[in-house]
Amino acid sequence: MKISFKLGLCIFVCILLMETVSMFYLHNKVIHSRINQELESLKARGNSHRDVLEITYSDSTLQHIGLMESHTDTDVVITNTTGNTLMSSEEVNGAMKKILAKKHPQVPRKGLIIQSRWKDERYIATVTPFKSDKENEGYVYMFKNTRDVEELIAQLNKHFIFATVLLLFFMLITIYFLSKALTRPLIAMKEATTKLSQGSFSVAVPVHSHDELGELAQSIQSLANELNYLKKERNEFLASISHELRTPLTYIKGYSDIARRKDLDAAERSRYLEIIHDESQRLNKLLDELFHMARMDIHTFTISKKTVQLSSFLESIHEKVLPAFSNKKIQLNLECKDHLYIEIDPSRFEQVILNLLDNALKYSNEYTITTIKVTRSLGRISISIIDQGVGIPSEDIPHIFDRFYRVEKSRARDTGGFGLGLSIVKQLVEVQGGAISVKSRLEQGTCFTIIFKEIKNEDSSSG
Repeated sequence: MKISFKLGLCIFVCILLMETVSMFYLHNKVIHSRINQELESLKARGNSHRDVLEITYSDSTLQHIGLMESHTDTDVVITNTTGNTLMSSEEVNGAMKKILAKKHPQVPRKGLIIQSRWKDERYIATVTPFKSDKENEGYVYMFKNTRDVEELIAQLNKHFIFATVLLLFFMLITIYFLSKALTRPLIAMKEATTKLSQGSFSVAVPVHSHDELGELAQSIQSLANELNYLKKERNEFLASISHELRTPLTYIKGYSDIARRKDLDAAERSRYLEIIHDESQRLNKLLDELFHMARMDIHTFTISKKTVQLSSFLESIHEKVLPAFSNKKIQLNLECKDHLYIEIDPSRFEQVILNLLDNALKYSNEYTITTIKVTRSLGRISISIIDQGVGIPSEDIPHIFDRFYRVEKSRARDTGGFGLGLSIVKQLVEVQGGAISVKSRLEQGTCFTIIFKEIKNEDSSSG
């Protein structure tokens, strides 16, 4: 069963119930009001006859009143105080006699309704007292046949039935278009999710409102965009992996075929075997980085954070990498005050700093300066790796942390990079609660800045 039908049916049932209750209430109120109008009209006619009798009471007046009522849809009976009939516009029948026989000890001057049950009795009736003098007293009874009332009610019922049918017709049309309008975006979302489940992520979900349906449409569109991005990233990732694996494997296969030649002298064979060894190490390093990245993606690696004193922590790293910088004639400086503490995983954060320093070493020329600088501001610790290297083009900076992204792809084999290092660095920094950013200008150098929350703990042991 389609949701449009379910929705339309629910709306129809709810409106039908409300309409039925309201129509029933309105119908009863209208009929009750109409009967009251008839009774008040009867009483008013009786009061009018009373006024005439009290002014000029005579047989001719009685006959005149009877003659007037004989040409209307009402009947009048005038009796004296003992119940004897003085005049009637029609022959008094059994139903009238039954009403006339009722005793009314106190009838107000404005009249009294003595029969109002139009469904059960033949007449509705009122009585009005009159008194012209001591000898001429009595009552004016007014009757109206309930058949006339029933015909009036039947006419009202016809109008109500017509109004109900007309209302139902317009209600069905309204519900049809309303359910279509409400379900159209849901159908569009359903089609979009079907395409998503089939692997087609290039879908567009229109957002026509700012309500819950609009928010749902936006969520599905965001999901589609994210899945489409992940699909493209996966394809690029697989293409990059294939490229990165193909190159060392090609070298290994090519040079191993050459090394197997029998006419090759020992020196040449040793040189080719060295190339094969280097490429094997390069391939092993790529697989290690891929494995490390995969573990971070599925959160299977562990982080053991503790409070670390930055000065001693960075000094140990500085001493470790200083020979490599000195060998390339690059000056490596460390600027860090004592008593600065952050909460990190020392081994994994050391991997971050070493990776950034390795990049500075690769892309800096001789006789330049690389600086590890630590500053404190507003409860935050900033650790910057500043080099005077070749720099990064402005169009490449937004993608520098993407996987397999390299600024100079032609120099990849010279530098030995795979485009995974900075992606891993970013993940390692963020998983420890920090943030990393980069600023760079061509031929002027690059600055990577890592920011952590400062820990106020001067008694803590250093990392």
